[in-house]
Amino acid sequence: MIFILCALVGIMPPTDVRAYDTPDDGGGAIIIEWQVSTDDAMLDGYAIYRSEDDMTYEKVGFIGIGRTQYEDATQDGIEYRYKVAALADTVIIYSDASPVVMSTAQWVDRTKMNIFVAFLILGVIILYFTYAARRGKQMYIRRIAGLQAIDDAVGRATEMGKPILYCPGIGYIDYIATIASLNILGEIAKKCAQYDTQLINPHVDPIVYTVAREIVKEAYTEVGRPDAFDPDSVYYITDLQFAYAAALDGVMVRERPATNFLIGWFRAESLILAETGASTGAIQIAGTDQVSQLPFFVTACDYTLIGEELYAASAYISKEPLLLGAIKGEDWGKFAIALILIVFSVLGLLTTLSVLQLFE
Repeated sequence: MIFILCALVGIMPPTDVRAYDTPDDGGGAIIIEWQVSTDDAMLDGYAIYRSEDDMTYEKVGFIGIGRTQYEDATQDGIEYRYKVAALADTVIIYSDASPVVMSTAQWVDRTKMNIFVAFLILGVIILYFTYAARRGKQMYIRRIAGLQAIDDAVGRATEMGKPILYCPGIGYIDYIATIASLNILGEIAKKCAQYDTQLINPHVDPIVYTVAREIVKEAYTEVGRPDAFDPDSVYYITDLQFAYAAALDGVMVRERPATNFLIGWFRAESLILAETGASTGAIQIAGTDQVSQLPFFVTACDYTLIGEELYAASAYISKEPLLLGAIKGEDWGKFAIALILIVFSVLGLLTTLSVLQLFE
């Protein structure tokens, strides 16, 4: 019947229509391929039709002449058939139906094997250094000025009989900078407990406040001074950004802390806090992974942790073997990946030069 209709209108339909599940994806897509019509130059394009029962077909897409592939968004677990129609003015000539096809999610995305290999390399290196650290091997980490100044800053507050203000920023508990800040808070709380120095730790988020309170309490317990922990030293203020900044400014002016730690996730309030702290004469150690806020901290604070220094700080302060091993492993993993990139870049450049010489 199709060939009779084609003979009457003088247009041939596309042939060899086949459909298959899109490879290396998370499901929800089917690719339809076909051989173009022998009258491709006379057509307006191709329409793609889909059916779930091989009886009723609905149009799901249109593509121009000369094209032989179309990707259709589908629902996983449903069987489909496809037809591709050649369109020329008002004439529509359908192809034969494709075999039944169904989309599913793939377990492995082969297009991202490079990421998997990099993950394996990094994982093996980290595990090796972690194991070595547990066996007692000394791990060297370069000196970070801001972290070296922590002991001096805490000692200064102790000698002056003034408190230490620790601000973890305005980030939520799922922010990486906030988690890193809480790790540092725990180590500083231990030093405060050892030197019997007052700690002031105000918060903008209730969940972060709850976690921080337990961290500080545990820090006092670890150094054998659970009775010295003051529950009122860790407290919640407000979840409003600038109201929180104003409250901290008030604490700085009234309490006159000897040292201010501004470590965590900050936005526009960073300069307000840093300038107020500088005006009180306090030593200020700041750190954040927000690039837009780093210039303000560098300008107004004595020491600033930049980028990954913030993440490495807890390992640097505590000297915990497992943390040091992880940091060391990450550094060597980055070095290995960078070396691989350089080697393959050079190989690619040499290959390109060789091909160009062949055409000279």
